[in-house]
Amino acid sequence: MMPRQEVSAWRPPVAGVVEVFHARFTEHAYPMHVHDAWTLLIVDDGAVRYDLDRHERGTPNDTVSLLPPQVPHNGSPATPHGFRKRVLYLDMTQLDESFIGPAVDGPDLTDPVLRRRVGQLHTALAGRGDEFEAESGLALVSERLREHLRPRQAVGGAAPDRGVAGNLRDLLDERLIEGVSLDEAARLVQAHPTHLVRSFSAAFGIAPHQYVTSRRVDLARRLLLDGQPPGEVATCAGFYDQSHLTRHFKRVVGTTPGRYARTGAVSSPGSTSAQLGQKLP
Repeated sequence: MMPRQEVSAWRPPVAGVVEVFHARFTEHAYPMHVHDAWTLLIVDDGAVRYDLDRHERGTPNDTVSLLPPQVPHNGSPATPHGFRKRVLYLDMTQLDESFIGPAVDGPDLTDPVLRRRVGQLHTALAGRGDEFEAESGLALVSERLREHLRPRQAVGGAAPDRGVAGNLRDLLDERLIEGVSLDEAARLVQAHPTHLVRSFSAAFGIAPHQYVTSRRVDLARRLLLDGQPPGEVATCAGFYDQSHLTRHFKRVVGTTPGRYARTGAVSSPGSTSAQLGQKLP
């Protein structure tokens, strides 16, 4: 069977939703990466196996998966025929940082009501409903998610102090576009370079360079959906050139920046591709 992929992505005119992403993959495996938004995922066919915070997870039995921002995860097909998924990337206005810990502890939610509401929200965001309907659906989904996560907040406690690793992450976020050398980072954080890399990888489950690359890919996705051409996006997102962007973008997203941008251009609400997905060779 030849590898198959269908990708459709767009930015809806609804506050709180950063991106809508629909995909069908037979073989593509996501490397470890992070997002700066919440990943709300439902799988319509097949299943996805993924690691989150060093624990193997999955999407069985029509669950709703909520992957928190800044926490590394990967993903690969858990069935021979791959998977078909729908994803909403939600900003921090929908769930604030206090919910990150509870989501890490239990990202896969078995809740038929939530599952149905997420599906209805996708339908509204694809143009088969009006903006007010989508906003109302988002409010219901966000509140349902908070109902799941609030009981865990009481027992979760404060996040541990991650010391130099946290300081390095702050520096990498601050210097995301222009970058920073390891020696300079070590000097600014006041730690030996080797200790810095080991501490970051141990604390966050991802190497510093992987963290930076995935954050830059995330930024590139937003810029592409805003209509910027890939050549300009590469520079704006901190990549050396377009080929550098393409190589990393395809590894993380599963398609090239050019194809991804074209799905965004034609996936306006009500368009055929928004409803069925843009098929790619």
